[in-house]
Amino acid sequence: MPKRFSLVVFAVTLLSSTSLYAQDLALKRVMLSSGGMGYFEYEADVEGDAHLKLTVVLDQVDDVLKSIVVYDDKGGVGGLDLPSREPLAQTFRNLPFVESDLGSSEGLLLALRGAEISVGGPHTLNGRIIGVVQEQETGADGQVTKDRHRVSVMSDKGLQSFILEDAENIQFSDPALQSQIDHALGALAANHMRDSRTLDLTTTGHEKRKVRVAYIVQTPLWKASYRIVLPADPSAKQATVQGWATVENLSGQDWKGVDLTLISGQPVTFRQGLYRTYLVDRPEAPVEVVGRLLPGIDQGAVAQHKADAGWGVNGGVRAALPTVPALAVNQAYGGADIAKLYRSSALAGPEGTITAQEGLTQVVFHLPASVSVENGRTLSAPIINNQMPVERLALYQPDVNAIHPLSTVKLTNDGKTGLPPGIVTIYENGDNGIAYVGDSRLSDLPVNDYRLLSYALDQTVTIAQNDEASSKSVRAAIANGVMRYNLINRKSVVYKVKSTEPRLLLVETPKFPGWTLTDPKTSDASEIQGKYRLPFNLKAEDGQQFSITQELVVTQREALTQTMDSDLLAYAENQEFDNKTREELRHIVDLRTDVAKADQRVRDIEASVNGIGQEQARIRQNLQSTPAGSDLQKRYLAKLNDQETLLDDLSEQRKQALQMDVNAKQALNDYISALN
Repeated sequence: MPKRFSLVVFAVTLLSSTSLYAQDLALKRVMLSSGGMGYFEYEADVEGDAHLKLTVVLDQVDDVLKSIVVYDDKGGVGGLDLPSREPLAQTFRNLPFVESDLGSSEGLLLALRGAEISVGGPHTLNGRIIGVVQEQETGADGQVTKDRHRVSVMSDKGLQSFILEDAENIQFSDPALQSQIDHALGALAANHMRDSRTLDLTTTGHEKRKVRVAYIVQTPLWKASYRIVLPADPSAKQATVQGWATVENLSGQDWKGVDLTLISGQPVTFRQGLYRTYLVDRPEAPVEVVGRLLPGIDQGAVAQHKADAGWGVNGGVRAALPTVPALAVNQAYGGADIAKLYRSSALAGPEGTITAQEGLTQVVFHLPASVSVENGRTLSAPIINNQMPVERLALYQPDVNAIHPLSTVKLTNDGKTGLPPGIVTIYENGDNGIAYVGDSRLSDLPVNDYRLLSYALDQTVTIAQNDEASSKSVRAAIANGVMRYNLINRKSVVYKVKSTEPRLLLVETPKFPGWTLTDPKTSDASEIQGKYRLPFNLKAEDGQQFSITQELVVTQREALTQTMDSDLLAYAENQEFDNKTREELRHIVDLRTDVAKADQRVRDIEASVNGIGQEQARIRQNLQSTPAGSDLQKRYLAKLNDQETLLDDLSEQRKQALQMDVNAKQALNDYISALN
């Protein structure tokens, strides 16, 4: 069969000989953070100057460029080289053909019209490509049997042609063009792993040494899960707590015998597109022509200074924890009685010892043995196994269930490191073995702290609650003419409880901002997320009752000179005020009564004076029409004389009444001012 095109054969050979995953560095250590970041450390033994290849997933290149570090105490780093983000686009940008032209021989020849070629085979010739035309070959029956391509070439003998499928080889006479084709085919072969990039790291040195390369990239966060086995005795103070870690390998490579460390913390992380191309927009300057001047505007200059940068690596000391076992379950459910499925309460564990380190911002768990996890698979391994303090109780959360509390375990961390958050499966030892009782969730648990793990509804306790509210005035005091007193607003929740077993009940109730808890008076009250959490000891009986009361004290002020007498009398009768204040208020009422009487006396006298004045005006009006010397005139004159005498007397009385009014008001003011 005739050979088609030697360059196509070359491309196939290149693809088959190119490594799809170049890797000179061996992965040795992996550290995974619950914050979603992973530390990957590689090693390689080198001598002298060396080029190390490292293939990473395309999505990780930004993080690798941001965080890569090289540990080499006997050498240096020459640099890091990798293809651009769009390598094919850059490769074909300056070539006389495009990527699709390399899909067929006829496509490439047609794209390179005018290029000089040498054709080998039955029909040899040399010349420049003019064009390629598709022809159809037909059989004796007139049916099309195959497609052929006729290539037209301008040679020194004139216009000639040959059938492309009959040619044994075609060579380009121009070495530069041949090199361009070779380079393009090589780029196509290297781009077969388009979702990854191979980094070429250069190291410099003169002797044998071990080079370590590490970087930090985004990874799936590892998850913690717990198993708690409660003793059969409800009053027992210790329980077995076992923690497992679930790890996913989505790094794009297999982990083979790596040293695995798990970190629980919340580091601050950023991502930056260092592997992307950014161009700065520039303003367009006009083309200068003769006769036009357009000087720029000087905005001043700022000196540029380069800042030094460096890397730091932190170390730590690990503290040993007890051997971590793996949970053993000997039977499947299979429809059997669940209480009989867990006959043995013993937990078997691995031979290694988990080490843990508590830092300022994180907890580190180091697995004792190396692990192997293929890419795309999940690993689950035990990291914690301790006896920890527990206490069983009932937790009443009305917003979860208004009638029954929740069966709850109070778990205290008396270990040396904190516990990461995770889901908790709770078992209970019984006469027939271990039984499943429920699930819960554990938040971050620091050392010497505790968490409440609610796992089921406790129907042995029934609760009914009733809300009450009231207010009253107390603690009055008078100073500088102002009475200050406290108005106490009170809100209470009364609980009526029935319990078939004695137990500790924790009640959660909303904490009102600015209010004070006054009942019960206990030092065991705690606060959590805007709520009070209060303990009550229940007995195995019905009709138990207790209440939770909060108070808000508001200070009120009354200006005594402006307060109505009825209000003062009400304050004077308030049994919550002290006797001294009440007596002072009563005396103020008496003094204000004296002032009122004096005011009334003045008003009465002034009313009499006004009445006499109106009568005199009437008499004087009548005198104008009364005959002189008549008896009626004498009578009017006599009456005016008597009224004048009375007015003189009322004037004296008015002076005295006004003085009494002044004295009464002065007495009131002096008394109020003297109160303190």
